[in-house]
Amino acid sequence: MTTSDQSSAGGVSDGAAGGKAVAAPDQVVLVVDFGAQYAQLIARRVRELRVYSEIVPHDITAAEMAARRPTAIILSGGPASVHVDGAPRLDPEIYELGIPMLGICYGHQLVAHQLGGTVGRNERGEYGKAVLNRLDGVDSCLLHDGIPSEQVVWMSHFDAVTAVPEGFTATASTPDAPVAAFENVERKMYGVQYHPEVVHSPHGMAVLEQFLHREVGCTADWTMGSVIDASVDAIRAQVGTDKVICALSGGVDSAVAAAMVHKAVGDQLTCIYVDTGLMRLNESDQVVETFQKHQGIELIHVDAGERYFEKLAGVSEPEAKRKIIGELFIRIFEDFARNLDDAQFLVQGTLYPDVIESGTKDAAKIKSHHNVGGLPDDLKFDLVEPLRNLFKDEVRKVGSELGLPDEIVQRQPFPGPGLGVRIIGEVTAEKVAILQHADAIVREEIAAAGLERELWQSFAVLADIRTVGVMGDERTYAHPIIIRAVNSDDAMTADWARLPYDLLERMSNRIINEVDGVNRVAYDITSKPPGTIEWE
Repeated sequence: MTTSDQSSAGGVSDGAAGGKAVAAPDQVVLVVDFGAQYAQLIARRVRELRVYSEIVPHDITAAEMAARRPTAIILSGGPASVHVDGAPRLDPEIYELGIPMLGICYGHQLVAHQLGGTVGRNERGEYGKAVLNRLDGVDSCLLHDGIPSEQVVWMSHFDAVTAVPEGFTATASTPDAPVAAFENVERKMYGVQYHPEVVHSPHGMAVLEQFLHREVGCTADWTMGSVIDASVDAIRAQVGTDKVICALSGGVDSAVAAAMVHKAVGDQLTCIYVDTGLMRLNESDQVVETFQKHQGIELIHVDAGERYFEKLAGVSEPEAKRKIIGELFIRIFEDFARNLDDAQFLVQGTLYPDVIESGTKDAAKIKSHHNVGGLPDDLKFDLVEPLRNLFKDEVRKVGSELGLPDEIVQRQPFPGPGLGVRIIGEVTAEKVAILQHADAIVREEIAAAGLERELWQSFAVLADIRTVGVMGDERTYAHPIIIRAVNSDDAMTADWARLPYDLLERMSNRIINEVDGVNRVAYDITSKPPGTIEWE
């Protein structure tokens, strides 16, 4: 479950619904987003260097920036030209705060433009790989010390800096960027035209590391262990001795959030797991086993499969199915939450990408989320959101640190309505059983091939048709199974995975031979776009 809101700079934030149990370290790097496709990637790269980072909008004021007390500022790239009316700008007073700064791409141009340099309008852009050379006469270039004087970098720009502001020194160039890097050592201000955050710039991480660790003096002490310790303290400070409830969805986020809260407050936490009957094979048993027996968490397991099948009978339209599944979850959760009338807090697995996408204004009430269909506005709980400063990969690391098994923390993304949207057409108990067994074979074979963690998602889909086949000497008329496997970084785009033919053959043979009611297997080779990852 998630909500859409934004944390304050550090410690425990204080939103309209109460404290959020968000722990942020004193040392923070703020990434100013100018509409870049790589803004989140910059923030993640900073965190990979064990320095905490957050993303802020470009219209942040100098006063707001100063209040956040950042250790350093990184200006992201962006699609605009500094010469265009209405192009995003940085509050000029931010440059006078004395905070170390690194401009990347558009951020690099903006520093030059706003501080008195010149940004030329090129006749052509520079996109993709380029060769960057240290300028003649530049013996020392602080961000590039220890890095080859000639290196490959990744460019994505049209305009280029042609003259640096007063007090700055140009240090490197490319064929289409006469000032591809500059620095003002006294003010600790630096700029690079290329993108050090992408893997296509082989020395990019070294540049970021030198800026953060050497020039700024950041300490590399932001670890998952420190995150857990700080979050536990924040949760205890927020909750006190009150009771807490958590709606477990069976997914990674709610599982890790529950484990974190349990570490902080122990038996003050009660989890409610609504078993819709639409989970993958044996997944519900795994959730119960993990949390009730191994984690020792008080868990209410609601077996609601029959209620879901009754509500879904005769319904084939995808959005109608989603609405039914979500609304029924709300009603069941409400029923059991009322029995815990002494609970004051609700745990949610809000992640940092949810916070970024929601803007800067705190949400006062719980908002709709695809995992559970959304909770009603009149369900009054203060929120506990221990993961809201973390990216997905960090959540997985925290889960492992907390002792959750790989089967929980490494599981692939799974749609909130479960198999209800991987069964095309009406959802029945019979169809769910068919798909559960076919999907289990797909996942088993993917794991056996060592590809489980290389793929973003891999699963089976049950189509709402029947096909003719021959099995033995008899004609069959049964369901086809579609196998879907994709690679992606963020689920916004995805490419179909080029699985080995022998792996596809094994999956096809096993599904047809082992799953009753299936006589054909197909492989989906559609990327996103034009398709979507899920079929509904």
